[in-house]
Amino acid sequence: MTDFEAIDALLARAKQETPLPPVEERRPLREALNVSRAQLAQALGVAASTVGGWESGRDPSGEVREKYAYFLNGARTKLDTAATADAEPAVEPAEEPAEADEPADLDDVDELADPQPCVLCGQPAHHQVEGFPQHLDPTDCGPAPAAPAPEPAPEPAGHPEAQRPAATDRPPVRQAGRSVKVVPVGRRMQSADTPDLITSTVTAVLAEHTGDTEAATAALVKRAIPDAMQLLDHTRKGGRYDIVAHPWLPDVLRKQTARGADQVWEARPKWSRPELPPGEHEVTALDVNGAYLSALKTHLPLGQLEHSTGDHHDRRRAGIHLITPPAWDHDQVLPNPIGNRDEAGPLWVTEPTLRLLQRLSGPKYALCEPPVIHESWTSGATEGLLEKFRITLKDARDQAIAADDDVTLEYVKAMYSKFVSTMGESNYNRDLYRTDWMHLIRSQAFANLWWKAHRAYEEGLMVVRAMGTDELHVIGEWRAVFTEGRGLTEMEPKDIYTVGTTTEEQA
Repeated sequence: MTDFEAIDALLARAKQETPLPPVEERRPLREALNVSRAQLAQALGVAASTVGGWESGRDPSGEVREKYAYFLNGARTKLDTAATADAEPAVEPAEEPAEADEPADLDDVDELADPQPCVLCGQPAHHQVEGFPQHLDPTDCGPAPAAPAPEPAPEPAGHPEAQRPAATDRPPVRQAGRSVKVVPVGRRMQSADTPDLITSTVTAVLAEHTGDTEAATAALVKRAIPDAMQLLDHTRKGGRYDIVAHPWLPDVLRKQTARGADQVWEARPKWSRPELPPGEHEVTALDVNGAYLSALKTHLPLGQLEHSTGDHHDRRRAGIHLITPPAWDHDQVLPNPIGNRDEAGPLWVTEPTLRLLQRLSGPKYALCEPPVIHESWTSGATEGLLEKFRITLKDARDQAIAADDDVTLEYVKAMYSKFVSTMGESNYNRDLYRTDWMHLIRSQAFANLWWKAHRAYEEGLMVVRAMGTDELHVIGEWRAVFTEGRGLTEMEPKDIYTVGTTTEEQA
């Protein structure tokens, strides 16, 4: 075979990937047919968050790419056919304005004097919900319309919050020549109660292993990551914000080498009290229950991170910040809030670490100077993004403890711990790629431990050690400060030991 024949054979075997519509068209095509992400994901055999990744810039490959292209092209054909058949659409009657007993639907919605980028899609939005620019209709998220929408009436002079009219006095917003009710994203439809996926899964796996609890536990732990993602999808139904599963991330959040780490400092504590008073002391090693589960309640950025410079912090946003940390002069009695760091100078920290330092520098505590912010990567944030997911896991954990159900307890532990540890650059979870979230949740757990150490110190206990997310060693009557138990707000003793020397030994 000649070289040219070899090339011809290679070209004959080569298969061109099925073309896909542009990213900005994928979500509008799906939503125009009233097809949910979960419905499409089920038809394609993938997770709903994977579909979300395709709609935000990631492309599928292989057979699933052909199926996805088939759906999108079919959706486009169906919509074009419907538009042709309805060349002269009937005039749609105006929806009735919100009734007087529905003021909750209008809470925290304001018109913007100037369009601002939507926190979900980045395109110009003319309204804000709870302080964040956002399209009120999900179908508006996508490319900017060909003709600009009418500019809303300018806000009165002064701060927009101070001039905000009462919700019950706000008229319906006019859009496209008709009157519609202003209903923030996520409030249009409240989904039914989340199915008890955890109980049904445990029951099925136990039956599959004929009641062998050890084998069932091993099987459940093995499937914890995909099951956690499925649970996340269920708990996000009807949510105000869509999760962007695969956003673009700055280089600071990417590993510097294949086996190395990125540049974000999580402030993990590894602290021991340098000196103890003379004498013998009984130390109790306390265990913090469900540290990562509690840390799911933290301010998480919604959309793609945006860069800014200067010593300014917007508490409505969250992300990572390059700061010069303040000096810490209390290492004799309390751990440094940024953990043990050998090198001085600026470093990248997460939102929980920055907020901890800012709070400690305030007048209430005055334990340090404020950190200096040099630059930031942030996006509009919310503290409740994973709250329903967290509560579902917490309730399952509480019920398992009450029923002495170790199988469910180990399954739930694996779900939330692996969920946190694999949402970054991991080969074990391809559905969610949020390295920024992973760092924020971990550092929130470290910040939570620091506050427990501070509480112990304030209540008269001697703090001896703080390690990782869940280990706090103290001297003194700790039960007067913390409630003993296995709940998330409680502490468990896991060791008691003695340090120091007696008077006789000293002599």
